[in-house]
Amino acid sequence: MKALYTAEALATGEGRDGHGRTSDGRLDLDLAIPKEMGGSDNGTNPEQLFAIGYAACFHSALRLVARQERVDVTDSSVGARVMLGQIGNGGFGLAVELEVTLPNVDHETAMRVTEKAHQVCPYSNATRGNITVALSVTDD
Repeated sequence: MKALYTAEALATGEGRDGHGRTSDGRLDLDLAIPKEMGGSDNGTNPEQLFAIGYAACFHSALRLVARQERVDVTDSSVGARVMLGQIGNGGFGLAVELEVTLPNVDHETAMRVTEKAHQVCPYSNATRGNITVALSVTDD
């Protein structure tokens, strides 16, 4: 792969109860374990960051595919849910749900464009075969 861009970040402290900062300083934040997992919830967590990244990346891929197919993307959006859970070997795993909203097209067209975007999106390509990613389309 020829890199088009490289992001750099550093995590310090206690990992999930630590601090994260990108090399350019644009993202500089405290990390905290969510209260659902017994933490303080006094900061963001890796799953929230992954959800934002995946939602934004998938939305870009969706808009690219939609433009290529001349599909109206006005007021489109992508919501992401990232679930963290234990897996069989004692480790932890992720699952993702992506909810796409393309309010100005019919459901069949929206689903077709969403499935094509899933083939284009770098996050989808990175996770394919590793975690469950469920796609849904809403008419809102």
